[in-house]
Amino acid sequence: MLKTPAFKQVLAGIGAGALLFGLTACGGGDDSGDGGGDGLVVGFAQVGAESAWRTANSASVQSAAEADERIAELKFVDAQQDQEKQIEAVRNFITQQVDVIVLAPVVETGWTDVLQEAADAGIPVVLADRGIEAADEDLYVTRLGSDFTEEGRKAGTWAAETFAADTDGTRILELQGTTGSAPANDRKAGFFEVLDAEGLDYEIVDSQSGNFTAEEGKAVMETFITTHGLEGVDLLYAHNDEMGLGAIQAIEEAGFTPGTDIQIIIVDGSKAGFQAGVDGKLNYIVECNPVFGEQLMDVVVQVADGETVEKFTPVEEGAFDATQFEAELPNRQF
Repeated sequence: MLKTPAFKQVLAGIGAGALLFGLTACGGGDDSGDGGGDGLVVGFAQVGAESAWRTANSASVQSAAEADERIAELKFVDAQQDQEKQIEAVRNFITQQVDVIVLAPVVETGWTDVLQEAADAGIPVVLADRGIEAADEDLYVTRLGSDFTEEGRKAGTWAAETFAADTDGTRILELQGTTGSAPANDRKAGFFEVLDAEGLDYEIVDSQSGNFTAEEGKAVMETFITTHGLEGVDLLYAHNDEMGLGAIQAIEEAGFTPGTDIQIIIVDGSKAGFQAGVDGKLNYIVECNPVFGEQLMDVVVQVADGETVEKFTPVEEGAFDATQFEAELPNRQF
């Protein structure tokens, strides 16, 4: 098992406010992750397996770790969308004295105590995919993942352009992700930031969480239809594919035509999502790329070696309208 003693001694001896300095100033030498040792032991506390996106993300990370000779072992925990299980996993990683902890936080808040414990133990933390509240940013080294606010802005830009000529105002339903999670908060903020900046006349008919699952997305959409009907509703903004696909099923079962009677935006870009687009059942897809395992392993090694890294490293992502769905479908990896 490769350890970096000097790195851990320095990190354990500094406060949270000086964590990043300790990481950039120390480490390396003969005990670095890419030379002279048995490889790094990494603990990964994953959100769960609530969607095709998450399953593809887990597979990408596990495959990359297995193929990377710099990584001796990846200790993987599926937290089943339960923050307490993630906290327990992180504490177990600390007890096991892993070299680096990777955390995909289920929500943004409630991490201060356990991340301080990791800092006190001299174990650096890398956030994968999701972020945490700004007040705790000194307790992790870097976040690798999507710019969720920018994803929301992409969705908002399409909506603002599509409904700009709607003189009666645009009526919107929103299926939010897990309450308190970074993607739910940021995709919402970015979307409405653009609508407001562009001066679109809109009304939020209803907005509820579908918890990023198809089942809950379908159930919430059924409630929307029962409560409000769909006549006169222009747009559904779903924070991920799974909820959007569940909503499409509810819309069809209610006798409406998704993509026509109500236009639909989804975020992720799975094969199933693009197939629904090819079938004319939705109108715009904002990509959220889950396949960043190799990039994550590079970051983990850099962090373990005490190299300077940016606080946030984005993954590359695009956005697609109906004219692009068919051509892009074969390129989907999940």
